[in-house]
Amino acid sequence: MDALYDQVYRELLTYMIQDPKTIQRATYLLWVAHDLERTADRATNIAERVIYLVTGKMTEINVSKY
Repeated sequence: MDALYDQVYRELLTYMIQDPKTIQRATYLLWVAHDLERTADRATNIAERVIYLVTGKMTEINVSKY
């Protein structure tokens, strides 16, 4: 998910640079992408806690760079 967010960020930034009229729409899409990335992080945290409850072992799944 992090890589997908980075890709969307770069592409939208490119659109905004090429055509300033897209800045408002692209900014909204950036917020959506950000929120989806955060949702994925939260889901990962929940999964890690479930694994801990079942196994008693702390496991990190897909460590985020953010």
